[in-house]
Amino acid sequence: MPVTILIPTPLRRFVGGSKSLEVIAGTVQGALTTLSDRSPELRRQLFDDQGHLRSFVNVFLGNENIRDLAPAGAAVAVQDGDVLTLLLAIAGGAPTANELSTDELRRYSRHLIMPEVTLEGQKRLKRARVLCVGAGGLGSPLALYLAAAGVGKLGIVDFDVVDLTNIQRQILYSTADVGFRKLDAASERLRQLNPEIEIVPHPIRLSSENASELFRQYDIVADGTDNYPTRYLINDVCVLTGRPNVYASVFRFEGQMSVFGANRGPCYRCLFPEPPPVGLVPSCAEGGVLGVLPGIIGSLQALEVLKLILGIGEPAVGRLLLFDALELKFHELPIRRSADCPACGKHPSIVAPVDYESFCGARGGEAPQDERGIPSISVEDFERRRKLGEEFLLLDVREPFEHAIVMIPGGIAFPLSELPARLHELDSARTYTLSCHHGTRSRQAYYRLKLAGFEHLQILSGGVNAWVEKIDPNLPSY
Repeated sequence: MPVTILIPTPLRRFVGGSKSLEVIAGTVQGALTTLSDRSPELRRQLFDDQGHLRSFVNVFLGNENIRDLAPAGAAVAVQDGDVLTLLLAIAGGAPTANELSTDELRRYSRHLIMPEVTLEGQKRLKRARVLCVGAGGLGSPLALYLAAAGVGKLGIVDFDVVDLTNIQRQILYSTADVGFRKLDAASERLRQLNPEIEIVPHPIRLSSENASELFRQYDIVADGTDNYPTRYLINDVCVLTGRPNVYASVFRFEGQMSVFGANRGPCYRCLFPEPPPVGLVPSCAEGGVLGVLPGIIGSLQALEVLKLILGIGEPAVGRLLLFDALELKFHELPIRRSADCPACGKHPSIVAPVDYESFCGARGGEAPQDERGIPSISVEDFERRRKLGEEFLLLDVREPFEHAIVMIPGGIAFPLSELPARLHELDSARTYTLSCHHGTRSRQAYYRLKLAGFEHLQILSGGVNAWVEKIDPNLPSY
């Protein structure tokens, strides 16, 4: 039966550099024997001359040490899909983490001659562990520059695939990567850039259940996300685990950047105790972003990460940097730690990760902003019923410049920004289907029309984006 064996770094040179190998075995002992048969040198590392597992080697079956599962020498059975972890006793600082190879000395030579970095600083970079949450517009320059600088362990969290719309700003990827997992393409690109470092992909959706354990494996967390629930999750878990949070965000021509939680500085909640109402600040998919902007802000993120590792300069702790690309101006605002902050204040109420989807969704006194309770229709059902002769009045609430890119056939241009002034054009006795790019503005239009007395409303689920994807792929997408 197939069993996966996770190989620790010191043993990987005996198995061709592999981080994990799959073997067929019915017991732990059989799996180790099969593994060691592939390399006599590996066998000598794992077993003594009598064939006993060496005392500095531990083997875990799942989360259990096999020494605790059975008496010494007794067989421990395995099942299909089991994972064995080899754990070696290592010193606090292995020579490979403290010394630079000849190739590394040459690779980082422009760092080494800087008095603020020197050989010792480059060794700090090699020992550092940084987690990048998001491999998109911000994560691309961030990861590229950290990898190039020699950060020894670079973890990347993402679960998305490369889309053609990403290429405009996500410089980790090429057109050939479209349709593939971002982490696969990003890992390959970063390893090509710097084979001397460890790239650790985490193909997961970050959640309240997995964030704390993951963050403890790293020294610094860099937030390159594009949604509020994950942003607040990152902040709270960084506070709870004592990790600095290097934050950045972008929208159209504007960027923000700061370092939260370092040296007892303020956290993100000190600045923004609550997120704005859903739909007030559109995502990049809804509002757009100039492609070069994430490159500028993501590079500043990388700069702050390197400064934290090296212990040089003045990191952006307690400071929010604002960038206006149209005016080419930077502006800095002070941020003070709030004594009443629920995450890092004197009496914090957040002692564990919470339900961030609920926190960032509808809150007391606000109308629900998701599709629950809102009449909706899928693009497939809409097209089927329209072909059967049903009449639909489709109001496209996107902006005129978006209408110029693509329109659903039969749609009526009715921008959300013009809605209050054009209500007189609508008949409250008729039924309207509301459409936008993805769905956010359709829901906003729904609530505004409901308040104005319109009762016969529904939204087109997924909007124009879903129409192009599922009904007419020949239409342009954006």
